[in-house]
Amino acid sequence: MTDWTVASFNVKNLIGAEKEYYRFEKYTPEEYAWKANWLADQVASLNADLIGFQEIFEEEALRAVVAQADRMGEASNAVSVPDKGKPYHRKAIFRKLAYEPYGDAALAFAPNAQDGGPGERRPGVAVLSRNGFVGAPVVIQVLDKPLEIPLRDLGGEGAGSFTLKRTSRPILKVKVPVGEHVVTVFNCHLKSKLGEFITPSGAEFPKEANLLDYDAVGRSMGSLRSALRRMAEAWVLRREVVAELKKGNPVIVMGDLNDGEHAVSSEIITGEAPFKNYAWMRRHDAEHQGDRYSVEEAAQITESVDSMRLHSAEKLFVRKSLRDMVYTAAFGGVYESIDQILLSRHFHPDFGGAIGSMEYFSVFNDHLTDGSHPEAPYNKLASDHGQIMAHLRLGGDAIQ
Repeated sequence: MTDWTVASFNVKNLIGAEKEYYRFEKYTPEEYAWKANWLADQVASLNADLIGFQEIFEEEALRAVVAQADRMGEASNAVSVPDKGKPYHRKAIFRKLAYEPYGDAALAFAPNAQDGGPGERRPGVAVLSRNGFVGAPVVIQVLDKPLEIPLRDLGGEGAGSFTLKRTSRPILKVKVPVGEHVVTVFNCHLKSKLGEFITPSGAEFPKEANLLDYDAVGRSMGSLRSALRRMAEAWVLRREVVAELKKGNPVIVMGDLNDGEHAVSSEIITGEAPFKNYAWMRRHDAEHQGDRYSVEEAAQITESVDSMRLHSAEKLFVRKSLRDMVYTAAFGGVYESIDQILLSRHFHPDFGGAIGSMEYFSVFNDHLTDGSHPEAPYNKLASDHGQIMAHLRLGGDAIQ
């Protein structure tokens, strides 16, 4: 039996002091020191075996944060964890309190292929793993073959297409040894909800950016472009996930999906849910009204669909605990979960071939405001995302 914790953490713009990442945006030395200290404290609190990070501009800044977390954790161990000479050192409470340093952990960083100079930086993602990696991490961003999405009008005629040559941020794939198993983990950060506007030739900025001359229709078009790109990126990730599942590999997807659990991009990544009974459904090649799938064919279809699905760790937690209070983002009074951990059925309690199960789901969101409070600028230094962590148990009595 092996306990394993996996977490997702959007740190919000991690970069060193006095470095302009976006136009006019940078940290003073004091702001950076505060941010690094806060991030290190969060990493130490998570104390997860694997953490997927989003919005990392510099690998060295992340390594410094992890090293600072180790110093914090080891200092805490010195005062809260008894040494082996104490007769009560084996109590479970001290195993929970103990911090395990990341000194021997592996760190994979995927820089953004579109990263530019000062003021035009673009963030990447990273994965920190105490268990190390099997093989070399894989970065997916610039597509070997552009994704061409053909479109049709309502009459069935061609209506152009949408082409995606690269994702807005990299997808990082790592294989992690856990007990007797190797789990494929994808860490991603899909296109944001910010509108995507086009600057006309010769203009200094898109006309939709001028809020003094508010263009509601134009800004909605920008949201449409963003959503289309985000859904296309979700499909690219889905293709990679399915390739792993077809090999029989356990899969975990984590990261900032920039959409809720029931949004279209999330549904693309997780895959469709099987119908209750395909035997009542008319066949795809039906020749008469009653030509339906057989019971045997229905079972085959259900297994084909179910074997390719991913399951929300958050929803498994809600089902197990009968609570529904998870949110990782708050803005303008809207609270939602846009950061997710998705699990293949290898971790689902209803699957007979499960290698493990999720025991608990933790959410760290007490630093969030809804963006309208006076303390909202604090989020520049902390993070505007909550952190999430799935507590998994592999082998032994984890299989149900």
